Amino acid sequence: MYSHRKTTLTAATLLALAASVVVGCERGPSTGTGPSKAGCPAILAKAKAAVQQAENTNASWNGPTSGPAAVSGKTIVYVAQTMTNPGVAGVARGVKEAGKVTGWNVRVIDGEGTPAGIQAALSQAVTLKPSGIVIGGFDPNLTSQQVARAQAAHVPLIGWHAVRSPGPSKNPSLYTNITTKVEDVAKISADWVIARSNGNAGVVVFTDDSIPFAKNKSELIKQELATCSGLKLLAYENIPIPDASHRTPQEVSSLLSRFQNSWTYSVAINDLYFADAAPALRAAAKPGSGPPFNIGAGDGDPSAFQRINSKQFQAATVPEPLSQQGWQIIDEFNRSFAGQAASGYVAPVHIATADNSNGATSWNPSGYREAYRKIWRT
Repeated sequence: MYSHRKTTLTAATLLALAASVVVGCERGPSTGTGPSKAGCPAILAKAKAAVQQAENTNASWNGPTSGPAAVSGKTIVYVAQTMTNPGVAGVARGVKEAGKVTGWNVRVIDGEGTPAGIQAALSQAVTLKPSGIVIGGFDPNLTSQQVARAQAAHVPLIGWHAVRSPGPSKNPSLYTNITTKVEDVAKISADWVIARSNGNAGVVVFTDDSIPFAKNKSELIKQELATCSGLKLLAYENIPIPDASHRTPQEVSSLLSRFQNSWTYSVAINDLYFADAAPALRAAAKPGSGPPFNIGAGDGDPSAFQRINSKQFQAATVPEPLSQQGWQIIDEFNRSFAGQAASGYVAPVHIATADNSNGATSWNPSGYREAYRKIWRT
């Protein structure tokens, strides 16, 4: 029941009420350090918990602890998409390191980044009649004839970033594929934005829609960002990776002109976009430490770590544990030689920042070397 009692309001009271209404209605992109109220408190709490776990560098080994002892006398050929790709090269080093522990001979053949080069490299690998072949960072469907030859010769194939999902693959036929889950990488990248901004941000997403894997990742990033009502997707920049070096600076300049200080965060499907964005951000007198605060949803190559550690236009990355994945490849081959199923292990996502990388230029979790040595009895 409403009361008809009259209340006398002083001028001071009216001013105070007006001020409170104005403050209560204010909302805009935040860097996460101001008093802005979260636009999605429940989602924010979950995001902060997930990010805290992903930034932990002291997590114990959660991979396999049992398996067959290492067999001897094996030869592995690592066919690299291109050894100029830091991810591909990092895994190759891990395979070589682990191969020395098992006493295997590991050879790397560089596909040099072209379809013809990759086909020639895989053809050479099959001709060598090795114990196993690694599909290092390229789509095996592009080398279907060579893959068929390997299968006919009963040479097991293990992929690294060869197909979309981790684990065994029937078509193309791979004993297993080593990669983090794209769904997890996309989600934690978006969660980092939600958590660091306290649920209020203006976001730009950089992607390459010509690559189905990349397009899927960026769509997943957008979906997770959309769970927080305080985040606004300012722009979705489709820049093919081969064109990134000359297109990204132009697009970044345009974005700065359009959105100015409303642009506070960025997520890219690959760290390289921020290397290319840096000159334009620097020319606009943007601070290297942000805003915009930038996170790469994958890779974690040394140049990304250098930008992060020096606070030069990249704040975080979700890196692959390249050396550990190289050791896993050797372990998976050993399981295949013993007639066992693949381990099924998928490395958990990690977020690297200047605060937790300790100046490192790669993500190298602890415990895996000791665990695999114990499994192999070496």
